Amino acid sequence: MPNFLVQPLPSGSLDIIGDVHGELQALQQLIQNLGYQENGSHPEQRSLIFVGDYCDRGPNSPAVIEYLKFLINKNKAKGILGNHEINLLIDDAKDGSGWYFDQRYQSDLKNYSPFTRVKPKNKDEIKNFLSSLPIVLERNDLRIVHAAWNNSAIDDIRSVKSENFLDFFFECERKADTYAEKEGILDKYLAAKQEWKEKIEDPEALVPLLQAYIDYDLIKNDFNPIRLLTSGTEGPADRPFFAGNRWRFSDRTPWWDSYQDDIPVIFGHYWRQLFPQPTAKMSKYSLLFKDIDPFSWHGAKKNTFCVDFSVGARWRDRRKDQEPEDSAFHLAALRWPEKIIMTDTGFTYPTR
Repeated sequence: MPNFLVQPLPSGSLDIIGDVHGELQALQQLIQNLGYQENGSHPEQRSLIFVGDYCDRGPNSPAVIEYLKFLINKNKAKGILGNHEINLLIDDAKDGSGWYFDQRYQSDLKNYSPFTRVKPKNKDEIKNFLSSLPIVLERNDLRIVHAAWNNSAIDDIRSVKSENFLDFFFECERKADTYAEKEGILDKYLAAKQEWKEKIEDPEALVPLLQAYIDYDLIKNDFNPIRLLTSGTEGPADRPFFAGNRWRFSDRTPWWDSYQDDIPVIFGHYWRQLFPQPTAKMSKYSLLFKDIDPFSWHGAKKNTFCVDFSVGARWRDRRKDQEPEDSAFHLAALRWPEKIIMTDTGFTYPTR
């Protein structure tokens, strides 16, 4: 029976794990801290839920994906797709994906070495597994998505079978490009992309606010519900900023401030930090949470919660020989219905 992109959450108590980003050791430690056996069994019959972004930047993306596959096949876990898995499935090689894409390998060594590369013979197996995962998990008391809950976008994908979802994705992309071409936006974007290709990944470059990038990025999200749900809502940036190892011109927006439904939503994606950092040291994306307590529910009805606590930046610690216990970047799980945060370093915090 084919899977669908919107699937039911398991009944019972859950442990919802944030973006892993190839951090196998942190994942194994967190699962142990949560009381699970290595095979995913829990004495209280709890279930593991993963919010996406299993790969890129960390030291062992292949092993994280293999472990997730093992847990899901044993019916011990459920997982959804994040934007990093979408990038892999559509062959869009981005920063930190040198473990999978040869064209990123050399450039990724600078920041992320050492990292385990996938064996070429296993690439198709990884794609087949990831393409079987849903975009959304839901039940009457809880919703799980990677980046943004949008009822209209979710309605758009409810009838799309996972076996055909890449066809649906690329059809949305074609519609976006057709519209962008008709409006004269596509040619301007391609020209800007060519003009700035040597500097777009150079943090020292002086890059202006490129309106062509903004216009094209926003059209892509408007036309593609999968992009919207896995990458979030965006708007024009006030100025260029460097994030994810490239210059960006459209910025993430806090969709949760306009979320009016009563059902809570748990998601990842946004680089929240467990302990407050000086603004100057925070990533651009973490600034969305600079005025929000790390353990607070947030949004219009205080019923949304980002469980991504930035373990994807732990490569910065390795470059300084810093231990996980001293890190600003953590892997965490939100325990439901207890609403307690558990970290890979063994601490627990009540949410509020």
